[in-house]
Amino acid sequence: MSKLDPGLGMWGNRVKSQLSKLDVKSLGRVGVLLGGRSGEREISLMSGNGVLEALLSKGVDANPFDPGLRCPTELAKEKFDRVFIALHGRYGEDGTIQGLLELLDLPYTGSGVLASALSIDKIATKQIWLSNGLATPDFEELTAASNWDAVAKKLGLPLIVKPAHEGSSLGLTKVQSVDELPAAYKLAAGLDKKVIAETCIVGDELTCPLVGQGKTAEALPVIKIIPPQANYDFHHKYFSNETQYLCPTGLAPEINELVQELALAAYQSLGCSTWGRADVMLDHKTGKPYLLEMNTSPGMTSHSLVPMAAKAAGINYADLVLWLLMQTLQAKEGATA
Repeated sequence: MSKLDPGLGMWGNRVKSQLSKLDVKSLGRVGVLLGGRSGEREISLMSGNGVLEALLSKGVDANPFDPGLRCPTELAKEKFDRVFIALHGRYGEDGTIQGLLELLDLPYTGSGVLASALSIDKIATKQIWLSNGLATPDFEELTAASNWDAVAKKLGLPLIVKPAHEGSSLGLTKVQSVDELPAAYKLAAGLDKKVIAETCIVGDELTCPLVGQGKTAEALPVIKIIPPQANYDFHHKYFSNETQYLCPTGLAPEINELVQELALAAYQSLGCSTWGRADVMLDHKTGKPYLLEMNTSPGMTSHSLVPMAAKAAGINYADLVLWLLMQTLQAKEGATA
């Protein structure tokens, strides 16, 4: 059976079948981790409240827990049977909370410690992808002592500068000229000790959600993102209604499949599990897709992309949330992978 689900049938039907056999009482007392301490706190609160509402609508004993307001060690006092991680960014998507949950022997959604830590580090992620022969834009780690002319010569202009451990386009700058590089670096370095510059790929912005783990992982339908003025920044990701999302993408079927294959290989090479989302740029000159980032705790807001792909596969938001939580009933293979 193909692991590249076009979105109409296989995965959606399996999810419905599995949920029809689920006794929600078997999930026990569930904690929804939301908020947190990262720069994406506001988005995490939106995601977490959506997840919480969905679980409650399904009859799950779901309870919010904000590690940004409470000491994470208080999780042990809550006597949760499992948790849904709706945290984004550092201290939620970087392996730290996953490590604590491992110590507490508390099942959780999403990837394990190592895969989470690798995926949030854009430099480590790229190194792994390149070692596996997967296409990703050329890059260089920046420091205050970097030779800006040499960076621009190596990567070309325009280029992208961003923090290595942030998401949601926080601290990202599209640099058009060499004299813009110092300010772009300063902005990114204000958010992270590690800063990355990469070649700017001009073309279609795509994303591909992924589910499962290891050899059984699958790619869901690809989504094409069309932001106003080609500016998919923090505002246009979460608050603007101007951004268009196309699923199906309108691209040739062979292009969609190529993107799915690349995203799936990227997900598997990092050891991700349960779910994730690969961001991809399709070069308009060559038609070649390039990997940008892997998200191991994707957004679950009203503007989020995994729910869109799931809907295209016939699964609504509440069923998606319940299915993701249901995966914690199964023993994690290599929980720290």
